[in-house]
Amino acid sequence: METYHPMPILTSQPSGGWLSASLAAIVCLVAASAAADTVSFRNDVMPVISKAGCNMGSCHGNLNGKGGFKLSLRAEDLEFDLNALARDFNGRRLDTFNPDESLILLKATTQLAHEGGLRFAKESPEYAILRQWIADGARTDAAQTPRATRLDVTPPDKILFEPADKLQLQVKVTYSNDTQRDLTTLACYEPVNTLVKVTHDGLVERQGAGESIVLVRYQHLQVPVRIAFLPARADFKWKNVPKNNYVDDHVFDKLKAMRIQPSDLSADPVFLRRAYLDLLGILPTADEARAFLADKRRDKRARLIDQLLERPEFADFWALKWSDLLRNEEKSLDRKGVQNFHFWIRESIAENKPVDQFVRELISARGSTYSNPAANFYRANRTPVFRAQAAAQVFLGTRLQCAECHNHPYERWTQDDYYNWTTLFARVNYKILENRRRDKNDKHEFIGEQIVFLAPAGEVKNPRTGKDATPRFLGAPTPDLDDQDRLEALAQWVASPNNSLFVRAQVNRIWYHLMGRGLVDPVDDLRDTNLPSHPALMDALAKDFVARKFDLRHLIRVIMNSRTYQLSSTPNESNGDDEVNYSHVVPRRLTAEQLIDSQSQATGTPLEFNGYPKGIRAAQIPGVEAVRRREQRASGEDAFLKIFGRPPRLFTSECERSCDTTMTQAFQLISGPTINALLTNTGNRLNQLAASDKSPAAIVDELYWTALTRPPTRSELEQTTAHIAEAKNRRQALEDVAWALLNAKEFILRH
Repeated sequence: METYHPMPILTSQPSGGWLSASLAAIVCLVAASAAADTVSFRNDVMPVISKAGCNMGSCHGNLNGKGGFKLSLRAEDLEFDLNALARDFNGRRLDTFNPDESLILLKATTQLAHEGGLRFAKESPEYAILRQWIADGARTDAAQTPRATRLDVTPPDKILFEPADKLQLQVKVTYSNDTQRDLTTLACYEPVNTLVKVTHDGLVERQGAGESIVLVRYQHLQVPVRIAFLPARADFKWKNVPKNNYVDDHVFDKLKAMRIQPSDLSADPVFLRRAYLDLLGILPTADEARAFLADKRRDKRARLIDQLLERPEFADFWALKWSDLLRNEEKSLDRKGVQNFHFWIRESIAENKPVDQFVRELISARGSTYSNPAANFYRANRTPVFRAQAAAQVFLGTRLQCAECHNHPYERWTQDDYYNWTTLFARVNYKILENRRRDKNDKHEFIGEQIVFLAPAGEVKNPRTGKDATPRFLGAPTPDLDDQDRLEALAQWVASPNNSLFVRAQVNRIWYHLMGRGLVDPVDDLRDTNLPSHPALMDALAKDFVARKFDLRHLIRVIMNSRTYQLSSTPNESNGDDEVNYSHVVPRRLTAEQLIDSQSQATGTPLEFNGYPKGIRAAQIPGVEAVRRREQRASGEDAFLKIFGRPPRLFTSECERSCDTTMTQAFQLISGPTINALLTNTGNRLNQLAASDKSPAAIVDELYWTALTRPPTRSELEQTTAHIAEAKNRRQALEDVAWALLNAKEFILRH
């Protein structure tokens, strides 16, 4: 294979001596090779501009440019860039007769004042390339100029242990004529976090311990490289850990390579509580907890998982997750629409409808939003742009928003891809049979039945071309849609077992809900430059999901039966800093619905939400919050859910739900109106226990089993029984104990 060198590129770091070489020497070098080598605008000049950062969003690649000079973002439009460099500003940026006086060179080397500072030195290869191109007449490329087709980076991934603190990357590009070229000094290097920094010439330097991704970029090609700098752990010895299934094979193999030992298995009470919260969103009762701990069968955890998957609360809790994503809220859908949509989602989960069928029914839905609830997916997303972005993000794990105004900076999607995808949804239309909205000034409120239908014509205009976009699937061949139902064809393609985007997105979301972090994080941002933490595991789960016909319960069983899922949250010496490799469970705060439902369950006090019957659990509420009159205040329970991060369902993203911890939440747990109402309710569990003839020890034991899924320790029992025995008011003493349990980390966090 030939080696293609349009322009000589130094492949080692410039030494101090080389930097002091005269410009004349570089010019001689360029001149000597001019007969054989030609500076390419696409392959040399624009990569230099990109390397210098001139066409980034923070500089001249900004939508409005900088200082009157605008380039296309990351060289996405070469014709535009050629005009900007060579012809715009009356051609004053370049001087082909005296190249060294070109404004583009004087500014970049700070010979003239430049807000962007020094971009490269006058003695650098970048300067030589630009100068030669200008001296040659600043021409565009000939038609036969080869195009970059593949970028290879060595090594593609690497784990290094102390004292190693550097790694040299080597970059090679292959062109359309099968020639290759070393690009180590010309490629762009972008670390995704601060754990590493990368020099001009691809030397990765450790800044902190942990894993990082370095994005290597040349023209439109991008390659992510995974690099981990880890402590030596010289005395590390892998202790063979039992593996329950293929999930453990992949997770433990990586931990072993990283010299990280997984934590021990979680205790039975911890696993029991975890399984109930993850599958049902509630706690086990005291009787259920005692029975599980008394069970001596070796397969009792697998049996428990099977039992929980068949309970009605499973459908309630997992319907909540889909209702969040599908924007099931009253302002857009109205009360009846929300209830019907939620019922359809819940029934789909209860009957274990295959996920691919569920998604196909959503995408192809038409008709009345009352009689065909799946059509509410389109009622909530009322423009082609909203529909396209929602479908891509929810069903394909793809965030397209960045490609609306320009080619996606971190993905393969172009602006044309964006509008070709969006126009697939352009013909969705609505017949509004009535709208009895309460607020006449709110155009986003709808109350009344609507009919979703597909119009016979209509496209989205591509602003780049000014023409109608052509309907195209994302990154896949598209059949002729002229004589087909667009939504039916789209539904079949999206939810196909051959569509890796769809399969991986659904697998990643299920993993996220059980493990607290997606294999790809954020969970709905799957792209080539955002690698899974465990690529082979992602592939194995996807393959299994397809083989089992998209059976949600099956995949949940596989994950929950793994030892990885069942590990303790207590770290050991090797894994305390690990939060991404599943070496131990990372505790996380209960979601808003889990927390208030668990508080209600522990105290035995029914909840009250505006517009819903007393006693409904938060996870059973179809929408976000019942629409109420302006003068009507939200109930304490509704306010609690909002404070603890229940999403308003304005976006189709898991990230809309907040699990952050705030001072307002702390005050709510300590002395908020909701917790006070739960504790002081005269008909609750505390009242019953106070009125009973049970001993203080028996009462405390019941409260601990109910709230924490375990008996009290000896110390806990002694302190709490003493408090109850010494109290003048037994009822108030029980409130004190219950308050302490509801504020315990063990209660608030899912371990």
